[in-house]
Amino acid sequence: MKVGVLFPGQGSQFVGMGEELFDARPDLLGDRANELLGFSLRDVCLVGPEEELTRTEHAQPALFALSYALWEELAAASGLRPDGAAGHSLGEYTALAASGALSYESSLGVVATRGNAMAEAADLEESGMAAVLGADEASARALCDARTADNGRLDVANINAPGQVVVAGGKPDIEWLVDNAKDLGFRRAIPLKVAGAFHSGFMEPAVAKVAGALTDVDVGDMVFPVWANTTAKPHEAATLKEVLARQMVEPVLFAQILEDMSASGIDTYIHVGPGDVTAGLARRTIKDAEVLTVSTLSDIPDVADAIVTMSTA
Repeated sequence: MKVGVLFPGQGSQFVGMGEELFDARPDLLGDRANELLGFSLRDVCLVGPEEELTRTEHAQPALFALSYALWEELAAASGLRPDGAAGHSLGEYTALAASGALSYESSLGVVATRGNAMAEAADLEESGMAAVLGADEASARALCDARTADNGRLDVANINAPGQVVVAGGKPDIEWLVDNAKDLGFRRAIPLKVAGAFHSGFMEPAVAKVAGALTDVDVGDMVFPVWANTTAKPHEAATLKEVLARQMVEPVLFAQILEDMSASGIDTYIHVGPGDVTAGLARRTIKDAEVLTVSTLSDIPDVADAIVTMSTA
């Protein structure tokens, strides 16, 4: 058995998430985190309201912090040392912190900068994202190229799983796509409830800010490999900061990541963090994989037992 750990990105947040973690891990989620962030992590997660939690500058550090705390609790309970890890968009930072490449505190600071920078970039121009049902990578890229050639702005943003592709673009381009998806040869295009066109050129103003936040961050040795969103290959220390800074303007190749992890021999995947999005993507992409989910502290005993059972089978 080889195990890969997967961490969620923005969109998995919900008011009430992590309630038990705030009491269990005040060292990670308490006063020091609030000081770094400039807001109460506990209040944003447990009180909300939803519109506050879903703000990019709040959702990103909240998901990072809770997912990392769950990871530490799982590792302590199970003794798990995975054979690799990956995270969807924001979740890449959680995976890198779990691997030892980045410290928790430095990652939290960078993620806070990232969330603010992406929110500011989204405010510059109306933009959005849409899931294109019935699209594969080739057809989605052809769609974006054709629209761009017609003076529009569309980019492939996420290749999540077979048949699950997300594009990003200007508000008029997303509206055009939603209205014309069937005529363009797709089943449907569904607009997503996001603040802007993430993982596209619309986020270019955020790149320098995140690169600046990463400048003084120390990169440690990884105790297990972490697959990069933009290359679908394990990170290399020498290029880690550059790859992270550019991640916001390049597509998330999550399906390719899962395929490459599978090709490396990983056959068991554990989603760690609120929700279960990456578990669903793993099931859709790697058909014969064993997939487990740790979204709350109460999930850990059963998953820890499953890990022990599978490793001795």
